[in-house]
Amino acid sequence: MSQSFLKRRLSQWGSALLVACTLPACMSSKPTAEGVAASPQADFKPRAAHRDDAAQDGAKDERRQNAPTGAVAQATTVKPESPKAGSSTPPPPPRMPEPEREYDDSSAVEGAPMDEVSAVVMAAPSPATLGGAGAAPKSMEVAKRAAPGPNKSMPGLPMRKPAQDRLPPAEADTSHQGNTFENWKPNAFIETAKDPLSTFAADVDTASYTVARRYLQQGNLPPTSAVRVEEFVNYFKYRYAPPEKGAFTVHLEAAPSPFDAKRHFVRVGVQGKVVSRSQRKPAHLVFLIDTSGSMASQDKLPLAKEAIKIAVKNLNENDTVAIVTYAGSTRDVLSPTPATDVKRIHAALDGLESGGGTAMGSGMEMAYKHAVKKASGQVISRVVVLTDGDANIGSVSPESMLESIRKYVAEGVTLTTVGFGMGNYRDDMMEKLADKGNGNSFYVDSYKEAKKVFETQLTGTLEVIAKDVKLQVEFNPAAVSRYRLVGYENRDVADKDFRDDKVDAGEIGAGHNVTALYEVELVKGVKESLATVRVRAKAPNGTEASEQAFPLERSLLRDSLEAASPDFRFALAVAATADVLRGNPAAEGWSLATAQKLAEGAVGGDADRAEFVRLVTQARALSGASASGR
Repeated sequence: MSQSFLKRRLSQWGSALLVACTLPACMSSKPTAEGVAASPQADFKPRAAHRDDAAQDGAKDERRQNAPTGAVAQATTVKPESPKAGSSTPPPPPRMPEPEREYDDSSAVEGAPMDEVSAVVMAAPSPATLGGAGAAPKSMEVAKRAAPGPNKSMPGLPMRKPAQDRLPPAEADTSHQGNTFENWKPNAFIETAKDPLSTFAADVDTASYTVARRYLQQGNLPPTSAVRVEEFVNYFKYRYAPPEKGAFTVHLEAAPSPFDAKRHFVRVGVQGKVVSRSQRKPAHLVFLIDTSGSMASQDKLPLAKEAIKIAVKNLNENDTVAIVTYAGSTRDVLSPTPATDVKRIHAALDGLESGGGTAMGSGMEMAYKHAVKKASGQVISRVVVLTDGDANIGSVSPESMLESIRKYVAEGVTLTTVGFGMGNYRDDMMEKLADKGNGNSFYVDSYKEAKKVFETQLTGTLEVIAKDVKLQVEFNPAAVSRYRLVGYENRDVADKDFRDDKVDAGEIGAGHNVTALYEVELVKGVKESLATVRVRAKAPNGTEASEQAFPLERSLLRDSLEAASPDFRFALAVAATADVLRGNPAAEGWSLATAQKLAEGAVGGDADRAEFVRLVTQARALSGASASGR
């Protein structure tokens, strides 16, 4: 059965239609989640975002209720796009060669849960299956129709900010079908005279960048809804000087825009204090591992086990480890064990096998019971969930699970989520769980990334140095006429809640830095300061927050982009690339070539930055292929 026939059939019956395959060769093809990008994009310009007129929900204060600022949409699942009737279906763009990996990046879909809106599409072998060039790969893909309302498989999961405008499902992409992402409406420009305040929570998640990197490395543009600007920017480290005293300090800088001569960019950088491994408090880590059938492929459970071994290697003699697994049932695999007992921990990990359903709720309950026993002001207690995010929750309701997470946070237990694999990856759920658990969300696509996350980002920043960290930028209307925050849509905080210490916000671990960028329009000829940046945060075990203020003086505005620091230029290049990839209308006309040139001049020998430059090259090639219809 040809792919064009499948597309015609999907066009007739709509998305999520079960297509039967009668060819024996089709049934024998190996499942994979790989595919090719299908969304056109002209001249490297962003794909247009879509909006509807859903009512605002009052999450913002009165000034923000009428402003066209960002909001969250429903969870959407990447699904195939049916061609218009009578139109010809262009062949997919040529597959890009994949880099060598220590783990197989093919994503099995066996065990993926099916519901009334799911469809299994089995494609007959294409020329690529037989080694032909320029053809689509063999596949058995799970395509889930986007839910018209709240997420069905995870009802009751709260957002950082309630929806006030809704976006339609993400632009169709035939690659990695079945993955689910939140679709956020980008922040729009705000008139400073009407609303000079911009408030958001700190964020140090990095999952979005790693997910997008995997798409690009496998020859596909990432879905627009998979791109979160702040997670792209904060994937990278910046050379901010640590605070001389206190938990953190703020670094401010501004420079002209490379995309519009009438605009400038402002960078807000927050640097947390550094706590060495030998100085930090003892840690108790409870690894909650998904061993369901959907975790069978090499880039899931086998890679997750290796990742935990990396973490254990970097723990101290006073640290302890416990392991809980969940599939069709929950197992207490390893009781709290000293991190130095490597043989016992490795034996427990090596004995894990995948199979069964996904009862995350009961597994979470058991993991937290382990963690809370050790939680105290003198011990870091954290649950680390390793999963592809494909969860049916089990006998525990989502509401009960989230309420338990909130309760355990109050008792000193934090939650980190680490995603693996493609094909049924629940990015939306992973981020919500981490937000609710006062933790971070990561995605691991290779052994190299496992080392980065489990050796540096997890074990190296275990100790939380400040919680409920909020930032508020008050722009000076005499100096700034308009502004927009680039990203952070799902970290929005109402201006009136900035000093409400009961309102949840983000956490900063030891050594973390947080970077945010604003695009601004300045008032000509004015020499006044541009803004005042305020940071409000609680001590790790505190209930009342303290506040610091940092002025953005005119002296911090560089005359040219070349005069700005390399960190400024690189952060801007990353943010601009993400804004283009997610199809932000505010970035229409921006050039990926400009972003790439900007990044190239700020690599400074950093391997992660050099890799980013290569990814922009890949994105440019894929954007050009989509635009030309190849």
